[in-house]
Amino acid sequence: MVEQLQNVVTYIENHLGDDLSSDELARLIKGSAYNFNKVFLALSGYTVSEYIRVRRLSEANKALLQGLSVTDVAYRYGYTSLDGFSRAFAAWAGMLPSEVQRSGFSKTTPILSFKISVIGGTSMECRIKKMPAFTFAGVTKRVPMQFEGVNQEIVSLAQSITAEQREAMHRLQNIEPKEVVNASFDADAQFLKEEGYLTHLIGVLTTEDEVGPLLEAIPVEAMSWAVFPCEGPFPSALQDTMARIYAEWLPVSGYEVINAPSFSFTRMDPGKPGYAYSEVWTPVQQR
Repeated sequence: MVEQLQNVVTYIENHLGDDLSSDELARLIKGSAYNFNKVFLALSGYTVSEYIRVRRLSEANKALLQGLSVTDVAYRYGYTSLDGFSRAFAAWAGMLPSEVQRSGFSKTTPILSFKISVIGGTSMECRIKKMPAFTFAGVTKRVPMQFEGVNQEIVSLAQSITAEQREAMHRLQNIEPKEVVNASFDADAQFLKEEGYLTHLIGVLTTEDEVGPLLEAIPVEAMSWAVFPCEGPFPSALQDTMARIYAEWLPVSGYEVINAPSFSFTRMDPGKPGYAYSEVWTPVQQR
């Protein structure tokens, strides 16, 4: 997949003035746009749209220094209006494009290069589990997107669960992993940026048709799941495992992630304060 991603970067460079979409680029690696966006961000630190934008502006900066007019540069690199180009360039460079020739200002965002690196040899344990259709039954809340640390809004959601709701979850829980899980979905930024909100659920997995009036029901189709166990300080070990799934496992696994809710559960270790065993369940399909 690394070679395929490099081919995508080359394609972007050859079409900086064109209207590029994630769907179009994902077809180059014969995968879904959802999986492509996830892996590209994990490996590069850019969303696809961000990378295309900064590469266009970087090349636009060069063209302005070579004496091309602002109008010619704007249209060469895919902008349909001078105002839109000027605002985008100013946000990136800190000055208007019309000031570049006079000031000699130069800013460059280099072309990405994807390479395989050996960075420590830490193994990732994983198993693929086929699951029937089921329903998440639990409580939900819109919470801020947060990649690191303890999300206090999720803590507040957990604290709001009543004894009656816990008893209802216990009655419904009838399918692996038979744990109280945390699931996130419907993110404003599609989990690609630490901004906006997502829906977070605390609940259980059930095959029962009715979950009752106390809990919300989120149906999930039958599919395969990549299950990643981890142990360590909570929540940092869990969050590190989630990041490594996209940056290390997916590019070489032969699988791609599906646009469905992933979930996790955590068992705190009573003998080690702040230490926990967790599992991350990620919906996948073979590439």
